Amino acid sequence: MQNSDQRKLLSALCHGSIFLSSLLVSIGIPVAILLISEDEIVKGNAREAINFHINLYLYAALAGVLAVTVIGIPIAIVLGIALFAASFVMPILAIVSVLGDSGRPYRYPFIWRLV
Repeated sequence: MQNSDQRKLLSALCHGSIFLSSLLVSIGIPVAILLISEDEIVKGNAREAINFHINLYLYAALAGVLAVTVIGIPIAIVLGIALFAASFVMPILAIVSVLGDSGRPYRYPFIWRLV
């Protein structure tokens, strides 16, 4: 496998791992790729995928806390719908981006970069 094909495959796997149902597997794949890979672009995509996962979990926890309060229920519903849509649309855009241009890591908009 060529270096470019391997880069595209590993980068797409990092971003697509969110579609796997298990929490440990979906975040474990980008972590494993981050630790194993020597390619900086693949590492950048793995870091970005990990950050996206962490942000989704933080926002879901926020929606859960808001759902407990009566005032926060409408906000929690809107936030929950937005999270659900973002968890499907954003990784698909990331996969399409890294398969088209493997020369730079994909950057998710509107997330905190913690890793």
